[in-house]
Amino acid sequence: MLTQKEQLRSINHQIDEIIEKIREMEHQFADEIASVHPVYRKSALNLVHYLGIRSFDIDDLQLQLRDHGLPSLSNVEAHVMRSLLSISSILNHLLGNPVAEKRKGIISVKRSKKILNRNTKLLFGYKSRKRRTRIMVTLPGSAADDYLFVNHLINLGMNSARINCAHDDPATWERMIANIHSASAKLAKSCKVMMDLGGPKLRSGFMQPGPKIIHIRPERDVTGKVINPAKIWIAPPEIPPPDDTANAQIPVSEDWFQHIKRGDNLHLKDTRDKKIKIIIAGAKGNGRWGYCFTSAYVSTGTELRLFKPDNTEKLVHEVGELMPLEQYISLKINDTLILHKDPKPGEPAIYDENGKLLKTAHISCTLPEVFKDIQKGEPVFFDDGKIEGTIEDVSTDELLIRISYAKDTGSKLKADKGINLPESDLRVSGLTEKDKKDFEFVAAHADTVNFSFVNTENDVRQLLDELEKYETTIGIILKIETRKGFKNLPRILLRAMQTFPIGVMIARGDLAIETGWKNFASIQEEILRICEAAHVPDVWATQVLENLAKKGIPTRAEITDAAMAQRAECVMLNKGYHIEKAVKMLDKILRRMQRFQKKKETVLPRLDRADKLELSHERFNI
Repeated sequence: MLTQKEQLRSINHQIDEIIEKIREMEHQFADEIASVHPVYRKSALNLVHYLGIRSFDIDDLQLQLRDHGLPSLSNVEAHVMRSLLSISSILNHLLGNPVAEKRKGIISVKRSKKILNRNTKLLFGYKSRKRRTRIMVTLPGSAADDYLFVNHLINLGMNSARINCAHDDPATWERMIANIHSASAKLAKSCKVMMDLGGPKLRSGFMQPGPKIIHIRPERDVTGKVINPAKIWIAPPEIPPPDDTANAQIPVSEDWFQHIKRGDNLHLKDTRDKKIKIIIAGAKGNGRWGYCFTSAYVSTGTELRLFKPDNTEKLVHEVGELMPLEQYISLKINDTLILHKDPKPGEPAIYDENGKLLKTAHISCTLPEVFKDIQKGEPVFFDDGKIEGTIEDVSTDELLIRISYAKDTGSKLKADKGINLPESDLRVSGLTEKDKKDFEFVAAHADTVNFSFVNTENDVRQLLDELEKYETTIGIILKIETRKGFKNLPRILLRAMQTFPIGVMIARGDLAIETGWKNFASIQEEILRICEAAHVPDVWATQVLENLAKKGIPTRAEITDAAMAQRAECVMLNKGYHIEKAVKMLDKILRRMQRFQKKKETVLPRLDRADKLELSHERFNI
């Protein structure tokens, strides 16, 4: 058995080996380090140092360090060389060796925190009162015409507003930004404008349009009894519902709409010749809400008869032009699906009366150029992994897919749903023509551009080349959402460090599918660590408090997820009817959790009655 001195010498030798490896990597990647912006030079060096230490399997070394009461390298990401030299100095002192290991130009623990705070402020602006982690909120298009909504979000704690260029248009974006700036000035707060470039999205094509009909469905309990009537938005065609609570929309002419008053009733016969009554409730903007307690199928041109509360008939009209019913393809395990280049409308499978397949279901995709990169036997995922399949055959114009996972009752594949090919070596990446067109607006109006589907350093180079065309100091957030993007993250960061400020978004939706569910937790952890080593602020994104934002009630799991999110410099919320409630909840969770943990470091606040063998969190209430 080794003596204590022999154990310490062994540890010291291992530390020396790591330091030597790190110095070799400094020389190996000297050009990459030298090419970054001066503001990131030491951070780039520290990133290389961190990758050097991670090239060793140091589990046993960490255990040996802990056994001797020494720092265990568990939080060295932001200050690698300083931590190694400190441990080396302690070991040499214990062994009676000369303690002369010094080096200028490396980052101390204190300095590393200041650098990250500076980079975070450059990208996201000032932090909120009593909260370190910023909150980013995805704005709906309605924010363009609802100043009070934007004002309330900023007042609740929104630090940056995200506008997705995949939706709406420049005129709408401009009004949204005007509301953000006006509300920020009114509240004496600084809310940054973040704009997403769509990137090369691989999605399902459009479906054969269905009949122009709406299905009105009240909510029923298990016995079939109506517990909530269907909520129907009645307005001229160009007036959308003010929120996403409408179960159906009935378009009517503007002249006829003016005669609809609260308490009136609409009578109609649906497509089954069933008599239906809709009770008119209060107005909302330029529309009316109606409530219906019976199920109905209503088509374009259906006759509407308007009655006063005393049942006196006022006017007769008809339902305006309805949108075609959204069609879908129902897929079960072992079904086949053809994905094709031809942009013809998709159609479900056709069977004869005996259940024999006559025609295979088919649908197009938005990036047919990926077909040349796909191989037989590779997996494919649709709609955030809800449907899985395997490529059984590849031709110039079609892919034949065998479904390997779907609901027992059949999963619905609709138009414009994401398609992931995690094991295919796709060469489609970088800026699309639409991105370049949108970037002209983004460069002139946004504080930061969110760059989607970053796979290689060449993608970053394309963005930097585009950036040079405009006189702007706009920030960049790199969205890591593919297996290739994760693999190339260090080189992606070193290339992006040629400008500043920069950040990384962990786009957890696509990334989880691309890397596999069982791998995602550790991959998410690695991205957080790499960003900390580079002193680059990161964004924890996708499905944060999703249930709360959309349905008004959080799940237990998403509360825990939101608590973990304080390890990032920013947390992103997606839009939803209850988004204001979600911002308020997230603000409280983040402020509370930072008293227990600062990034990865555990904090031990005083428990008021611990000396009485009791636990209490009352002093942490916000």
